[in-house]
Amino acid sequence: MRIDAHQHLWRYRAKDYPWMSSEMGRLQRDYLPEDLSLLLDRQQLQGSITVQARQCDEETTQLLQWATESEGEHAVVGWIDITASDLPARLNAVQHPLLRGFRHQVQDERDPAAWLQQPSVSAGIALLQQQHYVWDMLVTWRHLPALTAFAAQHDHHWLVLDHLGKPDISQGAQAWGAQIAELAAMPHVVCKLSGLVTEVPQGQWQAEQLRPFIEEALARFGPQRLMFGSDWPVCLLAAEYHEVAQLTHQAIEMLSPDEQANIWGNTAAQVYQLLGEKHESVFTG
Repeated sequence: MRIDAHQHLWRYRAKDYPWMSSEMGRLQRDYLPEDLSLLLDRQQLQGSITVQARQCDEETTQLLQWATESEGEHAVVGWIDITASDLPARLNAVQHPLLRGFRHQVQDERDPAAWLQQPSVSAGIALLQQQHYVWDMLVTWRHLPALTAFAAQHDHHWLVLDHLGKPDISQGAQAWGAQIAELAAMPHVVCKLSGLVTEVPQGQWQAEQLRPFIEEALARFGPQRLMFGSDWPVCLLAAEYHEVAQLTHQAIEMLSPDEQANIWGNTAAQVYQLLGEKHESVFTG
């Protein structure tokens, strides 16, 4: 099975997406399941993980409806207020066969490190992991130390690092590898090979510039804890869908067929419980 482990869908209304600046004009339109389906088919991908782009319950409901109506293997990483005092009731209200996890845009908090340290966040994550929900982690390289401490405290189910933690491309792959080493050593942490093309200023990326980051991710996580993600349509700010897929393909083509299969879909299938599989905690210590 081949899976795009990270993409987005939306009906665009400016007030709903304040993070889309005036420089992101290409994103300011609808991106719907039928648009995605064509791209998946061209890359011989059988499904995808749709990830939240708004911090509201309404979007999660819409994404689940689209996932239900779509052909192939699909699941949703939605949003929920994990700091809410009535979180158990909220989880009961939102439960759905295709809802496999949640994400909060931690990078957009005024103080991401402080947000991660809140007792209410800790309690919320503990409850999500008890109920076997994946938590996708969206931060930048600046907040990797705080995220590492957070991940060490929450090791009862999968944590997924989006976009390699948004590395500082200018510092090079080895510097990023040193930053990520402690986090990558945790067996319950998985990393998405996604979002690299938009981390290069003005989208002026080159494959030879980004390939070392994928190679470093392979060395730190291993292919069994990496997964391909397009970050479509956000990737369109810097690259077409097929260009993002080609970047990953070229960077991992020296691996064995089984190792490539992990990155192209098997890891995503395990982490997000596709094909009806149910995976308990990865932590056995």
